[in-house]
Amino acid sequence: MTAPAGTARGARPGRAGTAAGLLVVAAVVALRLWVVEPLVVGSDSMEPTLPEGGLVLLLKSGSPQERAVPGALVVLADPAGGHSTVKRVVASGGQTVAIQDSVLVVDGAPVPEPFVDHDRIDGTWFGPVTVPPEHVFVLGDNRSPSVDSRDYGSVPLSVVEATVLLPRGP
Repeated sequence: MTAPAGTARGARPGRAGTAAGLLVVAAVVALRLWVVEPLVVGSDSMEPTLPEGGLVLLLKSGSPQERAVPGALVVLADPAGGHSTVKRVVASGGQTVAIQDSVLVVDGAPVPEPFVDHDRIDGTWFGPVTVPPEHVFVLGDNRSPSVDSRDYGSVPLSVVEATVLLPRGP
């Protein structure tokens, strides 16, 4: 039995098949570079929302202003060490931030944070500080060990690399 031309066993794909394969690979690489990227959480600063060692998907598209809204989980270049870190945006440019006996206060009003264990951070005081324009103030949900804007100040929107797409957190 003879196979039709171009379909013999062991035959290599034609140029159209190779081009299609290269397009698929290019699309996957582009998707990862510019749109969605996986990241392993490297510290316990966002527990219990994001456990250390957990996997998150990052959304890299959109402008920093669209990504860095209060409540959003963002990835930014840590000003203290340069590596990528996950934090929660709690305030943006022009807002005043304080922590009063472990309660986050933005523009003079307490902010509900059901994801924060307030018993572990009882007696914590910070601020008030005003966030400069084009900056955000970020905190870890696990406030005690978190190195965040309380340590390195408000961060420019330009260092916000992505938002956490999945899991979203509370």
